[in-house]
Amino acid sequence: MGGFSSEVNISLKSGAMVYKKLNREKYNPFQIHILKEKWVVMVDEFEYPIDKNDFSVTLGGTKITFDCVFNAIHGAPGENGELLAYFQLLGIKHTSAPFYQMALTFNKRDCLSVVKQYGIPTANSVYLNKGDIVNTDTIIAKVGLPCFIKPNNAGSSFGISKAYSAEEIILGIEKAYKEDSEILIESFLDGREVSVGVIQYKGEIKVLPITEITTENDFFDYEAKYEGKSNEITPAQLPEDVAQRIRTVAKKVYTVLNMSGFSRSEYILVNGEPHFLEMNTVPGLTGESLLPQQANEANIDLSDLFDNAIESVL
Repeated sequence: MGGFSSEVNISLKSGAMVYKKLNREKYNPFQIHILKEKWVVMVDEFEYPIDKNDFSVTLGGTKITFDCVFNAIHGAPGENGELLAYFQLLGIKHTSAPFYQMALTFNKRDCLSVVKQYGIPTANSVYLNKGDIVNTDTIIAKVGLPCFIKPNNAGSSFGISKAYSAEEIILGIEKAYKEDSEILIESFLDGREVSVGVIQYKGEIKVLPITEITTENDFFDYEAKYEGKSNEITPAQLPEDVAQRIRTVAKKVYTVLNMSGFSRSEYILVNGEPHFLEMNTVPGLTGESLLPQQANEANIDLSDLFDNAIESVL
């Protein structure tokens, strides 16, 4: 748990929830904080350094290595593939998808490019790298107004803006560049927003119940996500044909991206047609988070959800 991004505190909450819910008769879990300044195992408020040579820790003179890593790091380095490439080199099993799938899905632009090839509807988009010349007329001609400006590699809605004018596009670009050197500008899709978890469960791909997200804010931003400014309705009140369309698309996206482990993807319904926005491969795992809400609706409690992730790997 932890990480190097703006999402560090949310990750610590997710990790604490996993640690709390694991069955102690079956597992001997350790809380490992992976932070910019230190990698440590936390035991009763004491910190013990991780040996990065083999990802081990020495406690009371005994060297401990791990059978499996439960990855609850949102953002870098847990969700973008970096840490998982390191685990693969060391031969350590983990609960996430292979490092390439994690890197691909974390990079919004690359992920959209792949799903488009499979006929999955998406918003129109413009890509910018830091230092590129910004021509707002060209951007507006491609994506229209209003539009969304997003950092390419960030989660939890950090750095996202909704722009209604050329001036606001410029301000939004400046804000997004504070989170990432690559950004994505997308057309505004006018429709209901839904979120759907797809996981590996008992050896099969399982699509969880759909959540509809409504917010009193202008869009589902950080405040809406974490400060109670949104309503999350699970299961979403949708016509069955629309719900089935979402389930079909969600499973297809998971499959074409060669995913495994956890995922939660966001879609906007335009005339009943789900348009893919992005995929989270280390979704929030706190009590308030969407994926646990969806699992609960599917009669999967958190202990079972986390146990299944570890069992699947081992």
